[in-house]
Amino acid sequence: MATPLAGKLALVTGAGSGIGRATSKLLARDGAIVVAVDRNVQAAHETVSSLNGTGDNAAYEMDVSSGDSIDSVLKAVVDRYKRPPTIVINSAGITRDNFLLKMPESDFDEVINVNLKGTWLVLQRFGRAMIEHELAGSMVNVSSIVARTGNMGQSNYSPSKAGVEAMTKVVAREFGRYNIRVNAIVPGFIHTPMTGTVPQKVKDMIIMQCALRRYGNPEEIGEVAAFLASDKSSYVNGTSIEVTGG
Repeated sequence: MATPLAGKLALVTGAGSGIGRATSKLLARDGAIVVAVDRNVQAAHETVSSLNGTGDNAAYEMDVSSGDSIDSVLKAVVDRYKRPPTIVINSAGITRDNFLLKMPESDFDEVINVNLKGTWLVLQRFGRAMIEHELAGSMVNVSSIVARTGNMGQSNYSPSKAGVEAMTKVVAREFGRYNIRVNAIVPGFIHTPMTGTVPQKVKDMIIMQCALRRYGNPEEIGEVAAFLASDKSSYVNGTSIEVTGG
């Protein structure tokens, strides 16, 4: 089996479930050593134990909305592997859905802090480490189709993911001179714990709007992340790839 990521060190945020867990498995399949991080460290450990191969994979607790938490994990990773990751997948994200008129300010702040600020902090900290070590790399941010379409009840989540797309374009321009590529994936509705709480009536309506008439699977996002992480996408930079089933 081809191993396009053989020997590369990859960090995946939100690796404890959903897209993050699926992506971790696919990166390991392609030969990467995976550092799985999540606020739920037990879930991150479960992801690592599910990985195929004999790579020196690791799991850490990380709160992406905290610079101190990120710095602590980055130090531990560099101490362990003697280098920073050159693949970074920003898939940590949360929802706190409610109509705007009923949404507590704290729910708005929490979603922006995790989804948008968290992506910014990880890009900054791990990008700086790659540059200091003079390493080329690939960073992949997970946005959402609702960043483009809007979605009732998500006046916090939709703009947080729109910001991730805009940030991707900016950081790609800033990091390009260091041969660090930055791209985004824009998933449609995917079978994950996050979408598991959606009422069946709403799910049926969503499926009818999708050309393929089904939800996507986390692995279908992970395959695109693995492509963007590899040299197969060496001239893909500052772009967003929709994976929505049409």
